[in-house]
Formats: sequence, C-alpha cells, structure tokens
Amino acid sequence: MTTDLHIARAAQLHPITEIAQKAGIPADALEPYGRYKAKIGFDFVNSVRIRPAGKLVLVTGISPTAAGEGKTTTTIGLGDALNAGGTRTMICLREPSLGPSFGQKGGATGGGYAQVVPMEEINLHFTGDFHAITAANNLLAAMIDNHIYWGNSLGIDSRRVSFRRALDMNDRALRSIVNSLGGVANGSPREDGFDITVASEVMAVFCLATDLADLQDRLGRIIVAARRDGSSITARDLKADGAMAVLLRDALMPNLVQTIAGSPALVHGGPFANIAHGCNSVVATNLGLRLADVVVTEAGFGADLGAEKFLDIKCRSAGLKPDCAVIVATIRALKMHGGVAKADLGANDPAAVARGVVNLSRHVENLAKFGLPVVVALNHFTSDTSDEFDVVREAMVHQGVEVFLCTHWANGAAGAANLAAAVRSRLDAGRADFAPIYPDTRPLVEKIRTIAREIYRAADISLPAAVQRKLAGYEAAGFGHLPICIAKTQYSFSADPTLLGAPEGHVLPVRDVRLSAGAGFVVAVCGDIMTMPGLPRVPAAESIFLDAQGQIEGLF
Repeated sequence: MTTDLHIARAAQLHPITEIAQKAGIPADALEPYGRYKAKIGFDFVNSVRIRPAGKLVLVTGISPTAAGEGKTTTTIGLGDALNAGGTRTMICLREPSLGPSFGQKGGATGGGYAQVVPMEEINLHFTGDFHAITAANNLLAAMIDNHIYWGNSLGIDSRRVSFRRALDMNDRALRSIVNSLGGVANGSPREDGFDITVASEVMAVFCLATDLADLQDRLGRIIVAARRDGSSITARDLKADGAMAVLLRDALMPNLVQTIAGSPALVHGGPFANIAHGCNSVVATNLGLRLADVVVTEAGFGADLGAEKFLDIKCRSAGLKPDCAVIVATIRALKMHGGVAKADLGANDPAAVARGVVNLSRHVENLAKFGLPVVVALNHFTSDTSDEFDVVREAMVHQGVEVFLCTHWANGAAGAANLAAAVRSRLDAGRADFAPIYPDTRPLVEKIRTIAREIYRAADISLPAAVQRKLAGYEAAGFGHLPICIAKTQYSFSADPTLLGAPEGHVLPVRDVRLSAGAGFVVAVCGDIMTMPGLPRVPAAESIFLDAQGQIEGLF
C-alpha cells in the first residue's frame, strides 16, 4: 500500500541551498538544520522588506468532516502547479502540532505527491520552534509564581492569575490542576491549568509579530494577572518580556523547506483555528510576498474559522490584502454534510451531495462578503461519480463560481493545472476589493454578533452577565478596538458539532471571553470548546513505531 509517508520517503530532495537559490535567497542568509531545511536570517528578511509585494492567495475549506478535505494538500498542489506554469510562487504553511500528530487529525504536510518534505521531521520536532514557544510560555508562568513566592511586590491576587502553562500535546488531565502543593517551600497552592501550545497567547504573539522588536513589545503587553482592585499586571511588569524574546529569537526566523516537486515553502508558526487564529506567521507571509509573484497560504479548518480570522485578524494586523480565495471540498465530505455515514460514502449518491453542498455554498457566500473572488477545488477520490460532480458544478454556477476537479494527490502539479490557470486569471483580472466584515470602532459585543450573524447565520448570541461585564471592562481599559477571535467547534457553523450542513437561526452561546492584549484580539469562547484537547479513544500514537531499520512507520 502506497502511503503519504512512503511517497515522501521515496522523494528525491534537493539540498536546501538549491531551493533557496530558486527562491532568490543567498546561501549566506541560511541557518541550515541538516541538508533539507533551514532558517532564514533576519538580515536578509529585513533587506527585502522594501520590495513590492506579490499577489496573495488564500486556501480555505468547507466545514471539516471525518471524510477529509485536503486543504494543505491543495495549497501545495496549487503552488506546485503555479510554479510549473511559470509563475514564481511561494507556499506559506503552518507548522504541525505534536498534539494532532499523535492524536486524531494526523500530520499537516499535505499528502500523496503534493507534500512538503522532509515530512517526518516537519511533523515532529522540525527546527524546535514549538519547543521554544512552549519554553517562553512556561518561563512567564514560572516567573508569576516566583514573584508571588518572593513577597509579591506587584500585589498579584493569586485568585486572578489568568496566564496558563502550555504543552504541545493533547492531555485532558492538565486542563485544570492545582499547583504548588507539598508545603511552604513550594509556594502557595492555587488553581492553574495548561493550554496546548498552539492555543497559547505566546503562539499568537509569535505569529502576528512583524519583527523582533514587535515580538518583545507584544510579549510585554500580555496580561497575566490582576490585583485585588482589578488593575492588570503584564509580562513587562514582571520583567519577563526580554528573556521570553531571547528564547524566541531564533524561532522567529522563517523555516524554508521544499515540496516533492521542488517548490520553495515557508513553514512557520502554527496556531489552531478552532481555538486561536489559525494562520502561519506574518514574518513568513511578508517574506514570501517579497520573494515571489504569488504566495499561496492556508488558513486552518473551515472558512468560517481560519479564513474569517485570517481576514479579520491577520490581514487587519499586518496590513495584508488578499487577491483571491480557493475553497477546498470533496464529494465525500459533502455527502457527510448531507447525512451519509462515513462507512457508506463510497456509494453513488447525488441526492446526498445536493443536501450537503449547502455547506460549500454558505462558505462561498461568506467569502464574497470580504470582497474576494472565489474558486472551488474538489479533491478527487476514485469513488466520485460524474453525476455527483455535476451537482456541485450546477450549484456553483448559480453562485457565479467555477469548480475544478483536482488530482494533485495522485498527479502532483499536473493534477492542479486547471485550478492554477483559474487562479492566475483572477489574479490578472485584479477584481479583489478586500475589506474586513466589521470596523475597529464597532463595540466588542457587536463584533461578536456580526460574526455570528454574517458568518454563522445565527439568530443572535447569548452572553451571560459576567461575560458582558468583562467585555465592558475591556472597552473601558482601551481595548475596544481589537478584533474578535472566536473559539468554537470546527465541525459546524454553530457551536453544536452535530449540526452539519448549513444551519441557521441558532443562538451562539458565548460562555467566556479572554483578553489577549499581546496578540491584539479578544477571544470569545463558545460552547464546549477546550483550549487543551484530549486524545481520542484510539490515538494515532498507538500505531506509530520504529521498524527494524530504525525508520518511522505509522506517521501520516
């Protein structure tokens, strides 16, 4: 059986210096991590900032299902196809988290002949960025408790410590803990907890910072606790921002790798889109835009999460203006949205596709609200039929959107050539008129309501009194201009993961809000979403092992 891992392992990789040369990066700008991956030094990154920016293409998807959609695979296939067609293209992706790699979702390097490589290294420790982010996060956590232990001159109310520890692994046992047990020498016991690293504010700061100075400034603005009078205490108050920036200095340099086809790819940063903002680093995206005519980047999960946050948070923060969007779907996933069980997806069922295509249609309508031209990419499976494809094509015709059947998993760049031509034509037409869906000046409650109504098609939002008071407090403290980062299930437009398709008229339950002053957004926690995931009943880790030759098996 041919697997993604076997295809990646059989690929003929080029020395990273050759990939850098293709991208216009001199060898002396590289900090190599072995033969096939490298970081790019800040001297070079800063030197190209004055160059004009290329075009920006966002790849997003329908609401994800257990059938799979292949968003990362399509991002890579499209980038390879654009390069093969003569368009100088850079692919910009997020780094995989160890949590999903050993949990349920798997790795995040694409699949088949549309992968970034070396696949095993990228999906595991890569260049150590996530470890550095985890260390910086936990240094700050340690300095909070240390400050309290040594007299607490800042007057931290230990009941109001909001900053949590982090770990890049799914571990439900660490969601809520009590620390400092064991006696006076270990400090004062208090309630605490862990977030997965990709949900931490340090990760968000890392990915939204424009350079090292901005990184340290944002780290210093992180609010970690409050005094008894409610006034805030920041990482800068604790004098932790400098040491945190030191830990993150090398990590902030973008990572250069390659696709199986030899396209350059910047893989850097990795916040989750269901509980964070779901986009790769601003540093990498800006670098790619100065090195290439086109950058193809991806936002996590469905367009209601990753794409909305890319457009309303990342683009607003970094001053980016995307030129085109690609929405990825599969016939199989549309049938799941139409009510078909995963075991029955192989049967020809145009009626189920017709029921499920409403999910795709909703995402297309939503992206049009941002002023972006849209193209739909359907990842091909051997069980797909022409009747099922016709249902999707006809639905998209009514919305004025072209849909392309893509085979890049099996055929690499050639399988996405038609998609690349359609994207290129939209870039050449220059029809994008991008704008976020709400202004900075709108009140925080109304920003949440706007997302709920315009993107999720909710009738309204529900806000407990305590949440309303917190939002009012954020505005009184001068944070009312910040955008909103919704944390909710990725499987539905609603906060209920079982409501597939395109539900409307529901109420979005906002059970908590959290101020991420360093990252520059307010998180609205909706429904039962957790910032520390748990492992599934049968985690992927049970099938990952070393063979007799010491090679990794089971990683995908």
